[in-house]
Amino acid sequence: MIRKIVSIAGKPGLYKLVSQGRNMLIVEALATGRRTPAYAHDKVISLADVAIYTTEEDMPLGEVLDKVKAATDGKPVDVKAYNDADLRAYFGTILPNFDQERVYTTDIRKLFSWYNVLIAAGITDFLPEQTDEESAEEAAAE
Repeated sequence: MIRKIVSIAGKPGLYKLVSQGRNMLIVEALATGRRTPAYAHDKVISLADVAIYTTEEDMPLGEVLDKVKAATDGKPVDVKAYNDADLRAYFGTILPNFDQERVYTTDIRKLFSWYNVLIAAGITDFLPEQTDEESAEEAAAE
């Protein structure tokens, strides 16, 4: 599900990919349901392509959002209740191995705001769906 959710640089909020036109995408704002075009010159990125820096390997955003959901019991996070140091400490309880130098406080605030938008839109399945090939490969590996 998270693969069809996109962020557009310069535009607030998150959008669901509805259709693809010629030289543009048709997206629907998750907050308002309003459809709008995203043109080829807009920087559009799927949330499935975003990752968070950790001290080991980068962690896909879907896994991080799933950890946030588990830590908050699926409830929204009140980002404004935290100052920068407290927000970083709180995020450290959710993802203890995040890279303290490369993950900025603004990144953490954006992650929590995206999480809140997704929860408000009823999207709670953050892990990407497995294809039949991936399922077969995992079964063969076991």
